[in-house]
Amino acid sequence: MSESKCPVPKEQQPTNEFIELSKSIIFSWPKTKKSLITVLIKFWIGTFVIFLVISSGSIYFKTSTLKYILLSFFSSLSIPFLISIRLYLGWNHVFRRLTSERVEYEESGWYDGQVWIKPLFLKEKESLIASIEVKPILKNLIQIFSIISVLGLSGILLFQYNNF
Repeated sequence: MSESKCPVPKEQQPTNEFIELSKSIIFSWPKTKKSLITVLIKFWIGTFVIFLVISSGSIYFKTSTLKYILLSFFSSLSIPFLISIRLYLGWNHVFRRLTSERVEYEESGWYDGQVWIKPLFLKEKESLIASIEVKPILKNLIQIFSIISVLGLSGILLFQYNNF
């Protein structure tokens, strides 16, 4: 966006929001599916160890070790689940701003919201960024979110219908 024609502050322009999000350490994880999976597995293993240590303090751990290991295994999915949700919400916000025909912005505070209609060349440019860069990230996040959800639900069903 050329600064002379665009009234939107530089940090609130969708293209600049995309660039800043891409540079972010946490939000750059989903740029490649392999790196995101690796990071989430590391968080899952770390959380599993923490949950296992917490559940090992239970008196009942000695009588039903398998139950508490499985409980720690499935409950530790909560952290990768929350990370995936946060990443999805951030990238989805940028995707909606890039594909929108209007840019909502604030010049000095929360009470002075303005709307600027994008010119055609800018809509095309940002739509291209959204479809080539952001849409695959959202697709990867949805796939990973679905896998975590299926694993978590299978853990719930396992504990619901089996007595250890």
